[in-house]
Amino acid sequence: MTERSMGVRDVLRIRDYRSIFGGQVVSDIGDGVTFLLLLLVINDLTGSTTALALMAICEALPQFTVGLFAGVYVDRWNRRTVMLAADLLRAVVVIGFAVAAVEGWVPLLYVLAFVQSSISTFFRPARGAMLPRIVPREGLPAANSLAQGSMVIGGVIGTGIAGLLYGTFGVAYLGFAIDAATFLVSMVFVSRIPSIVGRIQREAHDAPQSNVLRSLLEGLAIFRHSRVLSGVLLAAAVSMLGLGAVNVLFVPLIVDDLKVAATWMAGIELAQTSAMILAAGVVPMLLRRFAPTTIVTGALLGVGLCIGMMSGVSAVWQVIVVLFIVGWMVTPFQATVQTIVQTTATDATRGRVVSLLQASMSTASVVSMAVGGVLADLIGIRAVYAGAAVVVLGAAVVAMLMFRGVPRRPLVGATVPVEAEAAAP
Repeated sequence: MTERSMGVRDVLRIRDYRSIFGGQVVSDIGDGVTFLLLLLVINDLTGSTTALALMAICEALPQFTVGLFAGVYVDRWNRRTVMLAADLLRAVVVIGFAVAAVEGWVPLLYVLAFVQSSISTFFRPARGAMLPRIVPREGLPAANSLAQGSMVIGGVIGTGIAGLLYGTFGVAYLGFAIDAATFLVSMVFVSRIPSIVGRIQREAHDAPQSNVLRSLLEGLAIFRHSRVLSGVLLAAAVSMLGLGAVNVLFVPLIVDDLKVAATWMAGIELAQTSAMILAAGVVPMLLRRFAPTTIVTGALLGVGLCIGMMSGVSAVWQVIVVLFIVGWMVTPFQATVQTIVQTTATDATRGRVVSLLQASMSTASVVSMAVGGVLADLIGIRAVYAGAAVVVLGAAVVAMLMFRGVPRRPLVGATVPVEAEAAAP
C-alpha cells in the first residue's frame, strides 16, 4: 500500500484501530447523554442559571489543573491500562450521577462532575498518544478525521437519547445507566488491544524516576525546542481566547438579540454539525495537498472571518450559512492539530504534549468565557463578537509567524518529519 492510498477504509482494516475507534464511538454517545442530562437535572433541581454555570466550571476546571499533570503519568504508565482504568472509574462515577439525581443531591453532582472530568484528562491523552503505535504515519489524518466525526455524531446521538428519555419518562437514571454501559463496552474494545501497544518507547536519555514537576517542565521544554509544536500551542490558545466568548454568548445572540425562537437552535446546530461530519472525509485529501501548518493557518483565518460576519448577522438564515462554513474549517483544524502532535512529538513525550495543549486551550477558553460575559453587559454581544473575530485572526497571524521557515510539505507522502528540528535539543 502506498502512502497516498491510505484513507478511511484503509485504517479501518487495522484490527487494533477498529478496537480503539469502536470504544470511542460508544463512549462519545454516552458522553452526549450525560452532558445534556446533567444540565437538565441541575436546571430542574435548582432553576438557576448560576447553578448551570457552576456545573460548566466543575467540568472545565480539571482540564487546566489535573490535566496539566495527567500527561506526566500517561508518559510513565502503560497507556492501555490507563484507558481501561479510566473507563471503569467513569462507569462508577456515572452510576453516582444516577443516585445523586434521584436523591436530589446537587452538591454531589458537582463533585462527581469534577471527578469524571479529571479522569477524562488521563483517558484522552492516553488514547491520542497510543494512536501512532497502532496506525502508520500516513494513516493518521484519516484516523483523526474519523475521531472528529465520531465525537460530533456521538454527541448528537447522545443528546437526542437524553432528551427523548428525560422528556418521555422524566427521570435521569435511565440515561446515566446507558452512559455507564458505554464505558464498560469501551473497556471491552480497548482490552482487545495487545498490552505491549500501550507501553511507552523510552528514550535513552529519559529519567523515569524524575519527580512530577520536573517531568512537567520537560514537557514544556518540548514546545520550546519545536517551532511547529510551539506554533500550534500559541495559535490554538490565542484562538480560544476569542472562541470561548463566542460559545458562551451564542444563545443570547440568537434568542435575545435576533429575537429568534429557541426551537431554531436545533436547526442551527445541525448546520455546523453536518458540515463538520462532511469535512471529516476531506481531511486526508487536504493533508496530501497542503502542509499541515498551512491548513492550521488557513482554518484560523476562515473562522476569524466567519466570526466577524456573525457580528453583523440580521436573520437566522445568515447564521445557518455562516455556521455551515465554519463547520468545514473546524474539523480540518482539529484533526490536523492532532496529527501534527502525533507526528512531531516522540512516543515517550506525546502524553505530556497532548495534555499541555489541552490545558492551554481550556484555560484560554474559560478566561474568554468569563471576560466575554462581563464585556457583553458593557459593550454588547455584537461588539464582543467583533472583538473575538480580531482575536482569532490574531491567532492566524501568530501561526504564520511561528511557522515561518518551517518546511511546507504535505504530511502524507512526505519522506521527512513535519519539522526537521523537532528532535533537536
